[in-house]
Amino acid sequence: MTTVLLVDDQALLRMGFRLVIESEPDLEVVGEASDGAVALEQVQALAPDVVVMDVRMPGMDGIEATRRIAEQHPGSRVLVLTTFDVDEYAFAALRSGASGFLVKSAGPEELVDAIRVVDAGSSVVAPRLVRRMLDLFATQLPTDPEEGPGDGLDARLQPLTPRELDVLRRIAEGASNAEIAQDLVVSLTTVKTHVGNVLAKLGLRDRVQAVIAAYEWGLVRAGENP
Repeated sequence: MTTVLLVDDQALLRMGFRLVIESEPDLEVVGEASDGAVALEQVQALAPDVVVMDVRMPGMDGIEATRRIAEQHPGSRVLVLTTFDVDEYAFAALRSGASGFLVKSAGPEELVDAIRVVDAGSSVVAPRLVRRMLDLFATQLPTDPEEGPGDGLDARLQPLTPRELDVLRRIAEGASNAEIAQDLVVSLTTVKTHVGNVLAKLGLRDRVQAVIAAYEWGLVRAGENP
């Protein structure tokens, strides 16, 4: 059973989401919150598997709540609800640690599927869409990388081997595992191993976080062609 916390300042929306989610035999809504501060309290008390989080709320908004949940309660993954598929709120939520986002106009099947995907440890946003967002909102990215040992590489990327750097670069360009395998002339299993190593060494949860890290740490620059 996947447990879900609903966070939205509109009670009618929460009711609608609850009806959709609880119609599924493997999903259970364990709590609701009307703002980010209450959401943090509920996550602390209930440890839900997935938090369905609105972005624009009075008091603590969904972006700050997402950041705190990702830092303090990494076992609870956040699925953010946004109005548009590419906007600064979705971008900020992903940078704060959300595992994906869903447009509010999505249908019931898309909502429950997204919850299952996030609970399984994957992300609900295509890497190519993340790249598009990063290109659009490049001015919000840091410009000064942490100093490395003199080779021009951000210090946070130092744990990676040259091949793992290649894999991370291709992830950031939006390539799938199959495309990476073809480009690097290696097996799909080898690529999956490299991807797992990249995430583990950099302390990242999924491919979305890997794309953002590659941009923030200067491995890929906004506006560059793949």
